[in-house]
Amino acid sequence: MREASVNVLGGTLESCSTAPVTGFFRNGCCDTGPADRGLHTVCAVMTAEFLAMSKYLGNDLSTPRPEFGFPGLKPGDRWCLCAARFLQVHEEGAAPQLRLAATHRRTLDIVPLEILRRYASDGGEQPG
Repeated sequence: MREASVNVLGGTLESCSTAPVTGFFRNGCCDTGPADRGLHTVCAVMTAEFLAMSKYLGNDLSTPRPEFGFPGLKPGDRWCLCAARFLQVHEEGAAPQLRLAATHRRTLDIVPLEILRRYASDGGEQPG
């Protein structure tokens, strides 16, 4: 069961990535629902710095894991990150850019919009 697909700007949640396929539901979007305890809702653009920090913190996102259908991420890939992890790396000075239009509104339960806007690669404005 998924919650409404609404982004942090109040518009329709856009796709984050289908190559590689991301999201808790592996639908390319940072949708969430009751089963998503990690709140994988931030559409982040991977950087070498972030990937190194994530590996150091115990979540290696760069190593391929074919047994799980995971290709490993590289700089430039987009991926749905846990909101709490995004806040943590922001506080450590290693937060990646993100796409607000593809970041789910539930992120705002953990990360203030003002912080998210600092890293917006999509201008921070809802189209239309």
